[in-house]
Amino acid sequence: MTGPTRQREQNTERTRWQGESEAESEDTIDLEEIDQEDLVRTGDGEIIHEPTGIVVEEEQIDRGPEWRAFNHTERQSKSRVGAPTTKTMHDKGLTTTIDWKDKDAYGRSLSSEKRSQMHRLRKWQERIRTKDAGERNLQFALSEVDRMASALGVPRAVREVASVIYRRALNEDLIRGRSIEGVSTAALYTACRKEGIPRSLEEIAEVSRVERKEIGRTYRYISQELALEMRPVDPKKYVPRFSSELDLSREVQTKADEIIEETAEQGLLSGKSPTGYAAAAIYAASLLCNEKKTQREVADVAQVTEVTIRNRYQEQIEAMGIPR
Repeated sequence: MTGPTRQREQNTERTRWQGESEAESEDTIDLEEIDQEDLVRTGDGEIIHEPTGIVVEEEQIDRGPEWRAFNHTERQSKSRVGAPTTKTMHDKGLTTTIDWKDKDAYGRSLSSEKRSQMHRLRKWQERIRTKDAGERNLQFALSEVDRMASALGVPRAVREVASVIYRRALNEDLIRGRSIEGVSTAALYTACRKEGIPRSLEEIAEVSRVERKEIGRTYRYISQELALEMRPVDPKKYVPRFSSELDLSREVQTKADEIIEETAEQGLLSGKSPTGYAAAAIYAASLLCNEKKTQREVADVAQVTEVTIRNRYQEQIEAMGIPR
């Protein structure tokens, strides 16, 4: 008698599973008909349809490492990849380098024979990194960009942009007939303006090996030939740095910004040097806030003449209606 009973139980179980599968098939939705705004990604990486709760996608690939690290040192020791590629090096950092330390993997000093061998390998490594004169010139130009950027204290992103601009000028054959130092300096000045880093031509010329006139001429030529959209420099970007070097308070900086904004709206900034305009605003603000600085002190920081500060200062106070 147990046979028919077991058979009826199996039929009942089969019927129940068929009903569940049919119910699941009714819950499926067409991805082309649903609104993408109704899709929500959960913390586990699943994508669900929020109104119905149906899981649309659940198989997510974890592209992270299979190990864990809890500090920078541990992360560096476990990482099995090299440094990222960079445009600041002529070979983009893809070649190998031989360390100058004459030690093995265990930190032990090498023998005299091994040291001589490593010295020869290091010498040949430096030679084969540049296969022709073009790469040698590119290596020299990028090293100049890095040197000047370090002297100016600009961020790493500016060096990357300057290297990209120089590479574009090299590909467009814009360097022919011009010095490598001039083009690399102009590329750095262009990158500073593109990234909103306030550095004047005078400051760039101080760390460069070419004259200010050549830098300006090369900068205009490169920006025109490469169709770079260069916006006018905002004098307010010079105010924090100049005020910090003059040891002025935040009140003076705020007042200088107000002077620049109000006078620029009246058209006084057109055709004027942004550094001189900012210096005059700082000088006027220091007088109004009783933190007086001499024209010579402000001129030395801004690298402009006292005559420029006096002329811009008189124009600004007249535009604002401030009595002398």
